[in-house]
Amino acid sequence: MDHDVERLRQMSGLITPMALRVAVTLGLPDRLRDNPATAHELAPELDLDPLALDLLLAHLTTLGVVERTASGYRTTYFGALLCVNVGNGLNNLLHHDSAAGRADLAFVDLIHSVRTGGPAYPVRYGQDFWTDLAEHRHLRDAFDRQMTDRMRNWVPQVVRNYDWSRFGTLVDVGGGHGSLLAAILTANPAMRGHLVELGETAAGARAVLGLYGLADRTEVTGSSFFDPLPAGADAYLLFDILHDWDDERAHRILARCAEAAGERGRILVVESLGESTEFDLVMLVHFGGRDRGLHDFERLASAHGLRLESVTQVTDGRSLLEFTR
Repeated sequence: MDHDVERLRQMSGLITPMALRVAVTLGLPDRLRDNPATAHELAPELDLDPLALDLLLAHLTTLGVVERTASGYRTTYFGALLCVNVGNGLNNLLHHDSAAGRADLAFVDLIHSVRTGGPAYPVRYGQDFWTDLAEHRHLRDAFDRQMTDRMRNWVPQVVRNYDWSRFGTLVDVGGGHGSLLAAILTANPAMRGHLVELGETAAGARAVLGLYGLADRTEVTGSSFFDPLPAGADAYLLFDILHDWDDERAHRILARCAEAAGERGRILVVESLGESTEFDLVMLVHFGGRDRGLHDFERLASAHGLRLESVTQVTDGRSLLEFTR
């Protein structure tokens, strides 16, 4: 019994998660990586209270993130995984002023989401996640980096595990900076692509697709997927889009895809089929969305005259659902 009590205490503790997030936000892993310093040396440099900073650094030492040396605290090899440019995306996920790190702080109002079924993000910040991104360039940039980091390992699997060559034209709806579309087109030289994204991200996608030498085979439209989409393509791809939205807005997105696809186009939905309870809560708190099961997607699609033709696992945690008329 005592073991179980201790286990629950550890599971419910906020101290360590917040200490790591504050360390990242203050830039401590990078600052102490090659230049050890004491709390009293660091405090005026970072405009912090020296005693409080020393308490934080002591806990980070216990965690193995920093270590004490004769010159002061120094970031360990383990702690260096939290630095900015190490390629794992952790810094961007944990920083208080990044899109994801900021959104995670809304979990303090999880009870609101459980009571209402709506997102907690607006309770903390006064407006929804997407409005925040539209109004604050640094949050949009951080979100785009987060999506690029997530896609890095998935892209080769998605390209390899599905027959994209069946389509002459593919519209990537909400395709971020275009890394997935670029990889699909590179592997299938006969295909053409069209990416739809919001304005600033669309500009980034044009640059990425140009770097891949795909400018002559791609178009980029700066637009919302709630607006009319480019019509007449062979397939419309929604990669991790629908789980960000409640059913009402998921219907609106699917309606635009079905409208553009007409009678012959395919709708390709790539999502996790409700396999992570933790991620379900992230979707709820951040957006008021959720991961859905296969039957949920069939129900959504059927309202737009679409039927499920096939299900293909394309990554360890994502399946591609192909819908047709």
